[in-house]
Amino acid sequence: MTHGVHGVELGVLIFFFVLVSGIGFAAARWRQAPLVHLDQWGLGGRGFGGVVTWFLLGGDLYTAYTFIAVPAALFAGGALGFFAVPYTIIVWPLVFVFLPRLWSVSRRHGYVTPADFVRGRHDSRGLSLAVAVTGIIATMPYIALQLVGIQACLDVIGLGGTGSSWLSKDLPLFIAFAVLAAFTYSSGLRAPALIAFVKDTLIYLVVIVAIIYIPTRIAGGWTGIFGAAQHRLTTPSPVTHKAAGSITLSSANVLPYASLALGSAMALFMYPHAQVGVLATKSRTTVRRNIAALSVYSLMLGLIALLGYMAIAEGFTTKSLGGNPQNAVPQLFDKVFPSWFAGVGFAAIAIGALVPAAIMSIAAANLFTRNVWVDFIRPGADAAEQTRIAKIISLLVKLGALIFVLALDRTSAINFQLLGGVLILQTFPAIVFGLYTRYFHRWALLAGWAAGIGYGGIVAFQQTSATQSHFGSQVALIPWTHQKAYIALTAFVLNIVVVVVANLVLRAVRAPAGTDATSPADYLADAGDPQVVPATA
Repeated sequence: MTHGVHGVELGVLIFFFVLVSGIGFAAARWRQAPLVHLDQWGLGGRGFGGVVTWFLLGGDLYTAYTFIAVPAALFAGGALGFFAVPYTIIVWPLVFVFLPRLWSVSRRHGYVTPADFVRGRHDSRGLSLAVAVTGIIATMPYIALQLVGIQACLDVIGLGGTGSSWLSKDLPLFIAFAVLAAFTYSSGLRAPALIAFVKDTLIYLVVIVAIIYIPTRIAGGWTGIFGAAQHRLTTPSPVTHKAAGSITLSSANVLPYASLALGSAMALFMYPHAQVGVLATKSRTTVRRNIAALSVYSLMLGLIALLGYMAIAEGFTTKSLGGNPQNAVPQLFDKVFPSWFAGVGFAAIAIGALVPAAIMSIAAANLFTRNVWVDFIRPGADAAEQTRIAKIISLLVKLGALIFVLALDRTSAINFQLLGGVLILQTFPAIVFGLYTRYFHRWALLAGWAAGIGYGGIVAFQQTSATQSHFGSQVALIPWTHQKAYIALTAFVLNIVVVVVANLVLRAVRAPAGTDATSPADYLADAGDPQVVPATA
């Protein structure tokens, strides 16, 4: 790791951090409507247009962890890590089918969370609670990983790493947490919506410069980069006597690769923070147009992934990175860029952490407020009380993420985020199937959810690796076969099997199915249609 503080890089990072913090606090006065209603604080007034939504969703889904973890996956294992690129290509046509329906029914009934919809559609507080709790638990380590992204940059700048004092190692992270908590509390979703403009601009700038500039420093250009990556990845380790991977997929990795891409695409918009950006838009048409346009981010992600191979070509090894491939991109920037532009790169990563962390904490707070506090603790809570509770919970969620990062090592945070993907996919039937049919009984959906959660959690816990005793891999053997696949997807298959079988049994015994609060017309409604709840003034 680096020694001594890199003053220029730190100065540039501080400049951009102060800039976006100011924007975050100013966002409270961006629109005239006061932040006393959860629609205003937690969904930005449900009035974001096309441009704001495009940046908000991009800033929400392409996080600091994306900037660090995707290249790290290629750096450590080669082609298998590239699954993140096809999954973001698959996701947009997939969600184009059902997200407009979620927007319409949510606007028609004033739903703030997907769990609100599940309760209204299936008349089940238990199923709604299951969806809400799963969303909150899956989101917590995701927020922690954003702080890990900031921490990785601080380590390279010289404010962390082995031997650093508490003051230099943890105080900057406390400051980042405090500022993030403060502007999220005061401005709600408006803050990350505005900051996303700066975040996406910086990331595009850094990625374009890196893709053009770094290959000019390496002998042979792109040929040299891919050649160096292939040589390093296919050379057996002197410790394990096994190769790390290859820049092309082996036959054994085809099914894991495909299942990771498909399962991740299905899970992405089950995360509550992804749904918040959709529900905050002003019209169904805005949702559809943005989903179509957001596919351009997949190109950027493909370029970001190649930074992992560039780090190999620059001579970095897992050992030289302190045993942590997550440091590959920060160390690469520090080595190849002038100090001032390396600072811009670190600022892009840090701001890329603030935007999604803010949205994630807001989404988790919305879920707790609507589907725990109002449904089970204070059914009569008015709009002001709901907003007040959501603000408090958003602080507690971020505090929990900070404690998670400080108390556990980074590997633990990454492991629990991988588990989060397994958990969140199990809410897919209750939400997505419910947008089209009420054929599946509410208790069958709850039983399927429990089976998927239980199986996925146990199998994920049992996975080991050279450095992990638990949660060591995202893929595992499919029962009774010799094939491996993404754990979340195999758990989802079990979920569906249980749903179908339980549904047949429950229908046969005529178990009460509850009352549907929605109607077919609700799923096609748009802004301006009769009976559609308008954005709060």
